[in-house]
Amino acid sequence: MGVPETMRAVRIAEHGGPEVLELTEVAVPAPRTGEVLVQVSAVALNNTDLWTREGAYGRPGDPQALSGWRGPVGFPRIQGADVAGRVVAVGTDVDESLVGRRVVVDPAIYDTEGPDANPVGLMGSERDGGYAEYVTAPAERVHDVTESPLTDDQLATLPTAYGTALGMIERGRLRHGETVLVSGASGGVGIALMQIARARGARVLAISSGSKIDAVREAGAHEVVDRARDVAGQIRAAAPEGIDVALDVVAGDLVGEGLPLLREGGRWVVAGALGGYDVTFDVRRLYLHNAQVIGSAMHTPAHFDLLMDLARQAGIQPVVAATFPLDQAAQAQEELARRDHVGKIVMHP
Repeated sequence: MGVPETMRAVRIAEHGGPEVLELTEVAVPAPRTGEVLVQVSAVALNNTDLWTREGAYGRPGDPQALSGWRGPVGFPRIQGADVAGRVVAVGTDVDESLVGRRVVVDPAIYDTEGPDANPVGLMGSERDGGYAEYVTAPAERVHDVTESPLTDDQLATLPTAYGTALGMIERGRLRHGETVLVSGASGGVGIALMQIARARGARVLAISSGSKIDAVREAGAHEVVDRARDVAGQIRAAAPEGIDVALDVVAGDLVGEGLPLLREGGRWVVAGALGGYDVTFDVRRLYLHNAQVIGSAMHTPAHFDLLMDLARQAGIQPVVAATFPLDQAAQAQEELARRDHVGKIVMHP
């Protein structure tokens, strides 16, 4: 079957609430040199979608600036970083054998070539994404997962959440037998952190709200701390010898309260600021105890390769909380914003 000339897509023409998400008919993008065209089977939602739509990222030194993930958004923009689908066409200089393959797209835009490149942009923010029936992507960012036993919905949950999680775990140098603390454990990144950390032989201590404790434990935590109670006290009781690595998407007050809970040589890895951007702590907790605070933005190409290996082997089992059709993108984002779910929300174009 040939590729149509037009497609349905949901895009934004300005920052704002869910009402700025517009279902429209647009031209199917043509793959350029070195690119492929992917027919989207499933696209997962992320907090990135909410914050890019709202312009809520701000910029260092100017937190009130309206901004996408790494700067101003070019409008109109089709959102959606996390795409699973099938290659239906290729541009010049691309192997035609990719056509028909089941793939996951690495959504990162990197600063350079090579396995350790840093992400400086994101599909759905700095370029058009997968809230559409088709999307283009560089061929080197498309990973063949045809043989994976995971469903398309599960595969779509991987790029941002599991990519971010794997980047945190790699940068934090988590080792077998260590005790790891995971904040925001009921979210997409939190579940990914727990599953990957547990697969690496770590003891997982998670922080979550009381209503989600059972679900978080079922998703992979060995023990769960209720964030509504004395968090530091619960962590001390659960891990009296301290934490080796904290994997934190909350930040805010948790950093200052949590650093004293690290063991000698412990690592506190931050990849989000749901609890606030302004952090205060006693710097002596770092240099007197050889501790580290590490920033982690998504993943490198090498990290994503490791993630795709896990996907092909079904070494992880993503949790899909709900699915929506593309024309209910606003409702899907509202559901995401309520944070009542455990796992990932997925849309079907």
